[in-house]
Amino acid sequence: MTASIHHQTHRLSYHWGLVLVLVAGAMWSTTGIGIRLIETATAWQILFYRSLGLVAFLLVFLTYRSSGQPLGVFARSGMAAVVGGIALVAAFVGSVLAIRNTTVANAMFLFASAPFFAALLGWLILKERVRPATWAAIAVAICGIGIMVADAVSAGQLGGNAAAVMSALGFAFFALALRWGRANDMMPVLFYGALFTTLITGAVCLANGDGFSVSMNDGLISLALGVVVLGGGMSIFIVGSRVVPAAELALLAMTEVLLGPFWVFVFLDETAGLLTWIGGAILLSAITLNALSGLKRAPPPSGVR
Repeated sequence: MTASIHHQTHRLSYHWGLVLVLVAGAMWSTTGIGIRLIETATAWQILFYRSLGLVAFLLVFLTYRSSGQPLGVFARSGMAAVVGGIALVAAFVGSVLAIRNTTVANAMFLFASAPFFAALLGWLILKERVRPATWAAIAVAICGIGIMVADAVSAGQLGGNAAAVMSALGFAFFALALRWGRANDMMPVLFYGALFTTLITGAVCLANGDGFSVSMNDGLISLALGVVVLGGGMSIFIVGSRVVPAAELALLAMTEVLLGPFWVFVFLDETAGLLTWIGGAILLSAITLNALSGLKRAPPPSGVR
């Protein structure tokens, strides 16, 4: 089974890889509108059912891919996968709390700062070299983030911005854990993240009296956010990323950031303040310039790495 999947991936062309990565970004971008369509469920209930759906999806996927022997996959992923899973708890919790407490545009723009946090953490903890172009991009990104935070303070949405930054930091530590452990398979890391989040948010739901009773609408949307948006999107992204250089992935992943605010504007008439758009434009410009400078250094794709 595994050999068959690897064979199919080897036959995947660069152009189809681009399409898959773009589709994954488009799928992730629906998170904001999905959460906005939740009627009465609390953020903790949404997180519980979304994570539960992701756990179920990944357990089936890993069992299928490993020919019925998922335990071996977890064993090979090592401690780095566990650490990465813990980091994903902050990423998952922060993302939902952010969208519930600020505009989708504000949250999405701040989520996009994760690669810069990862570069800083890699430099501080792993002693990885940071390119001069990336240092410049980080400085520009900080300006953009500062403008958005100032807008959030004036709009009374500072808590949502703080949650979005927590999510970005969680994803940065997740990326750091993968590099530290050289974990090539991301799925066990995602499984741990989803499992830990399910256990923690389930405990919170019991402790604060929310319980697990939600409407059919809220339950189905939350489960779909886990199974389809997170699980399906990540599976497609992983396949596509095998034939697309890392520098290009940073550009293509911006599909999520750009489409997320678009969906809620078109279908729910939700927009953000002027300073949020200015700060977001500065942040996205920094990401774009950093990725373009990386393309000059990246070798052309020549199949699966």
